[in-house]
Amino acid sequence: MTDLLTTNNLRKVFKDQVVLEGIDLHVPRNQVYCLLGLNGAGKTTLMKILTGMISKTSGQVIFDNHEWSRKDLKNIGSLIENAPLYGNLTAQENLKVITKLRGVDDSVISNILNTIGLTNTGHKLSKDFSLGMKERLGIGLALVGEPKLLILDEPTNGLDPVGIQQLRNLIAEFKNKDITIIISSHMLSEVEHLADTIGIIGGGKLLLEKPYDHQENLEKLFNDTLEKADVLNV
Repeated sequence: MTDLLTTNNLRKVFKDQVVLEGIDLHVPRNQVYCLLGLNGAGKTTLMKILTGMISKTSGQVIFDNHEWSRKDLKNIGSLIENAPLYGNLTAQENLKVITKLRGVDDSVISNILNTIGLTNTGHKLSKDFSLGMKERLGIGLALVGEPKLLILDEPTNGLDPVGIQQLRNLIAEFKNKDITIIISSHMLSEVEHLADTIGIIGGGKLLLEKPYDHQENLEKLFNDTLEKADVLNV
C-alpha cells in the first residue's frame, strides 16, 4: 500500500522552543490515520504545517509522490480548531460562499449536504445549530473541491454521544469515497473505532507508528509508549 503523505525529519521551532523534532510520518492512502497525544504534544502544530497554516522550520513533506507546495491545498481539506462558519447563513449558504471562494461549481452543494446529513436544515441559521451539526458543516466546507486528504483536529471535542456516533459514521464513509483522513485526538475510545493506523506523539516527537488491528489494548499501548519515552510529565 502506498502512502499519500509522508514527512521526513520534520522540525518546527518557535523562537527558542522546539515544538516538533524529527517527525517521520507515513499516511497510507484511503485509510484513517489517528494521531494520538496529550494536549500540547504537538499534534495541532503538525496539522497546521500540513495544511499550510504555518511553515515548517526544516524537513520535508511529500504529498501524492511529490514535495508539498501550496498548490496542493486544493486537494487537502481541513477542520482545525473551530469550524469557520458564518452564523447568520444557512448550511447551504455557507457552502455557497466556500464554493465561490474556491472556484467550484455550486452544483456540488446538494451532494455535500447529503453526505454530512444536513439536507433538511432548510432556513435554519448555522448559529442555531447544535455543536455536532456545526462540526459536520465544518467538515462539509472542507469537502468542497473533493479533496484527496481530509485533516480533522480533535473533531469529537465537546460532542454528545449522538454527535460522536454521527461523526464516526461520517468518517467511516469517507474511505469509500477514496478520501484519506488524518484525525488528531486524545480520546482513545474514539480512536479504537476509527483508526487503521495510529501515530503516538509526545514531547514533539513521533514515538510510535503502526497499523491498528482493534484487538490491542490501546490505552495500555498509549500509556506504555509515553512512559517509555518519559514524556508523561512534559
